[in-house]
Amino acid sequence: MFLTLALLRKGIPGKQWIGKYRRPRPVTWQMKRNMIKHLEREAQNEYWLSRPYLTVEQEHGSAAARRSENFLRIREAKYYNFPQHKTITDHLSHLELSKNWAT
Repeated sequence: MFLTLALLRKGIPGKQWIGKYRRPRPVTWQMKRNMIKHLEREAQNEYWLSRPYLTVEQEHGSAAARRSENFLRIREAKYYNFPQHKTITDHLSHLELSKNWAT
């Protein structure tokens, strides 16, 4: 269908770089170079991800200490930010501005 449109019409209808029937971009040597670099980087990432740093036995339970330390740190931070206890006299001290009850 694209060949028929290209042969029977003078050009690409509408904007030539966007849309369903757009003009194909020529592949340059820079595009090839960038794609090869991208594929090499991806292959290197797959290589390093396929070889774990820890064995399964070493990995088992290794995060438990870190999680417990994080939990203790969060709990201490919440306790540190908790307001101090106040008595009822502290809450009602603003009522004692003047003690002129008998006058």
